[in-house]
Amino acid sequence: MTSTNQVKTAYHHGDLRSSLLQAATDLIAEGGVDALSMRKLADRVGVSRTAPYHHFTDKHALLSALAEEGFKSYERAVEEALAGATSEDELLFRFARSYLEFAQAYPETYNLMFGQSVWKAGIPTEHLKTEAYHCFRRYVEHVTDWQQQGLLSEQVEPLHFAQVSWSTLHGLARLLLDGIYIDLKHLDELINLAVKMFRNA
Repeated sequence: MTSTNQVKTAYHHGDLRSSLLQAATDLIAEGGVDALSMRKLADRVGVSRTAPYHHFTDKHALLSALAEEGFKSYERAVEEALAGATSEDELLFRFARSYLEFAQAYPETYNLMFGQSVWKAGIPTEHLKTEAYHCFRRYVEHVTDWQQQGLLSEQVEPLHFAQVSWSTLHGLARLLLDGIYIDLKHLDELINLAVKMFRNA
């Protein structure tokens, strides 16, 4: 967790927006979305209570920004995982595992990326929608590539496959975070089963 002094140091170096995002993440981790307010955020960072509004118009814009950064971090994690594959057969497993590992490592961010706090409770910012849809389109591109490589059947429309397979991983992630039905001990076994299902689709 970033300390108040560390955040203040970052602010004095001209990086207030990043400091606000980090402090907001810390506050959500400590008490959930309801524990976050623009006033508490300013106090945590050590700036005036009007300072956060220079970067985020309101709390919802702040939550959207956190979700947006989450999609960027997730995509970097996936690309890094895929780049480390030693064979084509390993690509699907690495993709699925990187998805679930990200959800487990950053549960608060994951919940903002896909939860009701942003998408149902208000209007997502255009920046967030752009990043979220870009992230999914990138996955559709991967699916198309994997079909051309013979890893997946070409009988299924890439978009439809992406929607169903992403939903499968999201369901596994949700159960993992909620602590019901699945646990880390059997995660690789479940991923292998999911990959077999994907390849047999």
